Amino acid sequence: MSQTMRAILTIEFAVVTLSPLAFPQTATAPSQTGNAVNGINSYPSPSLIRYAPERDPEARRIDSFFGDWHESMPRNIHGSLVVRDILTKGDNFAPPFRSAFLQYANSLSYATLATHASTTASRLTGQQEVYYIISGIGKVSAQGVATEIHKDVAVFVPANLEFVMQNTGDEPLHMYIINEPTPPEFKPTDKMLVVDERAAHVRTPSTVAHYATSIGVQEKAGAASPDPYIVPGASGHWSHVVRELFSSRDGLGTLANVITVELPPLSLGEPHPHAPGHEEIWLALEGDSLAMLGTELRMQHPGTAYMARPDGTMVHSNINFGDRPVKFLYFVNRGQRAVRP
Repeated sequence: MSQTMRAILTIEFAVVTLSPLAFPQTATAPSQTGNAVNGINSYPSPSLIRYAPERDPEARRIDSFFGDWHESMPRNIHGSLVVRDILTKGDNFAPPFRSAFLQYANSLSYATLATHASTTASRLTGQQEVYYIISGIGKVSAQGVATEIHKDVAVFVPANLEFVMQNTGDEPLHMYIINEPTPPEFKPTDKMLVVDERAAHVRTPSTVAHYATSIGVQEKAGAASPDPYIVPGASGHWSHVVRELFSSRDGLGTLANVITVELPPLSLGEPHPHAPGHEEIWLALEGDSLAMLGTELRMQHPGTAYMARPDGTMVHSNINFGDRPVKFLYFVNRGQRAVRP
């Protein structure tokens, strides 16, 4: 063996032997004081996040918590709107079949309106819908007012309001639909709302106390300091850029927020768990990314949505491994567990 070869092998052996990866990791266990401050998803220190004490024996069942419209059969609603389901009703902890885990929202779907087609005049009863347009042009009409719609436009149609959607272009009109039930004795708003996501309000980092007050959660000691882990230009969970579409103040009944979240290149959100009763959905709109649930990673392509099982220990995050931003459509149920993304 040549001296050069011996030198190379010696260096490689030293690198492997002395590398921290060659020794068992003995990191100090994180504090078990709770999952968040104020009962919401904001962690002034990563040490406050509670991790599972051992590997989840059902970790690989996370595939049940994903849905993809490409795997669904088409059906029709509102006359000529062709719909393929992504997520449907089921159980937050034990989906009877893949993607059937919604307990608060009714469904998340992908829909297409053919070239120059129109829906029938429709009126939602006991339910409301949010439409998010991803391609094509058209218009939506209610109460005698027609509004133009195109890519990145979101439409909120409240219960009991008659509306019509029309494709005015030469290409199909593609969109996602979030359907929510209206709670008992809920009084829906009487106006349709249309928001262009590109002109929507962009959240800025704020104190935990301010956000807790806005959702009616009692402030606790030490919660008034800004989160030092939100990077410049972002507004939540380390690197999330959040644009607000609709919230409960706009007339949502079961849901608390419908927003978009952008993740810059080569970045990730803060891994964290959710408590029972927290149904938070992440639908990929643009770009491929990695979804982390517990100890598992899954590729997430546009048209795929997931929910982290809300058991208080399964952490989740979104990881952008590419050189372009990725974007998600996000919604979460209303209540004490409704939190910022």
